[in-house]
Amino acid sequence: MNFMNWFSRPHTILKTVYRYGLTDMILPYVHHGWARKLVRRIPQSPQAREQAMPVRLRLALESLGPIFVKLGQVLSTRPDLLPADYAKELAKLQDKVPPFPAELSRQQIEQSLGKPIHELYAEFEAEPVASASIAQVHKAQLFDGTWVAVKVLRPNLGEVIDQDLALMRFAATWIERLFADGKRLKPREVVAEFDKYLHDELDLMREAANASQLRRQFENSEQIIIPKVYFDLCSREVMTIEWMDGTPISETEKLLEQGISLKKLARYGVEIFFTQVFTNGFFHADMHPGNILVAPDGRYIALDFGIVGSLTEYDKRYLAINFLAFFNRDYHRVATAHIESGWVPADTRAEDLEAAVRAVCEPIFNKPLSEISFGLVLMRLFETSRRFNVEIQPQLVLLQKTLLNIEGLGRQLDPELDLWDTAKPFLVKWMDTQIGPRALLKNLKEEVPDWADILPSLPRKLNQLLDEKRQQEMREAYIHLVATQRRQNFWLGVIAVVLVLILLFK
Repeated sequence: MNFMNWFSRPHTILKTVYRYGLTDMILPYVHHGWARKLVRRIPQSPQAREQAMPVRLRLALESLGPIFVKLGQVLSTRPDLLPADYAKELAKLQDKVPPFPAELSRQQIEQSLGKPIHELYAEFEAEPVASASIAQVHKAQLFDGTWVAVKVLRPNLGEVIDQDLALMRFAATWIERLFADGKRLKPREVVAEFDKYLHDELDLMREAANASQLRRQFENSEQIIIPKVYFDLCSREVMTIEWMDGTPISETEKLLEQGISLKKLARYGVEIFFTQVFTNGFFHADMHPGNILVAPDGRYIALDFGIVGSLTEYDKRYLAINFLAFFNRDYHRVATAHIESGWVPADTRAEDLEAAVRAVCEPIFNKPLSEISFGLVLMRLFETSRRFNVEIQPQLVLLQKTLLNIEGLGRQLDPELDLWDTAKPFLVKWMDTQIGPRALLKNLKEEVPDWADILPSLPRKLNQLLDEKRQQEMREAYIHLVATQRRQNFWLGVIAVVLVLILLFK
């Protein structure tokens, strides 16, 4: 970052703080006296207090540009860090910016793929069909007649991102030092996570690989279509993927005119989500309506694969245990699951955590089971984490955000959708594969190839182990013998000195 940027960008941020009166949000959390005095001296626009604080924060981030907009979108998925009203408001942030010139797109494509554009595509439409802060999309045609979508990164974006990230790191360091809740919020870790999130999006080969894996997992699916990736026309800056025609899922009237069942579509959405979570352990983590189309045959079409989440067997076990325990109102099991996971301090009393979880979740169960939100259950659980210093895993935060999107979409399509009825078979089936005779048989089968390598060499390895044990015992005996001899020599020396002294002074 050059000197002028170091000066101009902080100046822009301070003007934004003044315009939207953000000191009202900052002041209650500053605990150093001199810092409180300094914050109080920052002036505020007279119009600032006309709107609620969460709204002012959203407007401020929008005014600071696309990188801060993305930061707000990430923070909106962290109810363990932000109050619910802030998270809800930041979720409204829209990542839409004017397109960059088509000539820059051409240059970026040709430089990245190493050929003139007329050798890469039979036809290339200069006018982009979509534009966001990171990239824009053009429609093109391959030489075999296939229509494709060409996603192109904004030129020189890395430098802009690095400048704003440097300021965020600087601010995070001082937040941690000056704010009463600074260390618990771990602002430097949040910025580091955001840094990784942004740079992942800057690598379109990573997005292409995500799309390819999802397509392989849902090959021949009757519920969802994942477009084909053309890897020979992909690079870090350019991604070429099959063009998809469909109706935006938000246009329900058009879907009804096409004879598509909204109830079936709602059920498909939930089933696709739980298949990704409990069968594949790999899920599309940006399933908002803007990224979903509906094909004429009633299947979903997924778009934009920059953000995905992956789950370990341990994560899936955690989710299954917690969901089943929640819906059985077994709050003690929820508490012990968190303690066993190591996500709360080891000295946490299970009874205290159980009481907190009960206080948060019991009101939810006053509703009919068909109206209970899985995403809301996870959100309430994350809110409880503040009191117990729970370390929320990033993959579970992504999952909670995706689940809220899927649930909201499902109930928009079918208000009578019973999420529990749809999800329970997945949870029960997964638990059945993990616990009991079937799980034992499955694990034994998976271990058989390793046994073929281990068993023949087992006698030799046992002999080596015994030899190592004997050698260790001999080493320990030798060390003990040397130590004993040294002690004996020491005391013999002492006795000799005493005898000499006695003879001299006799």
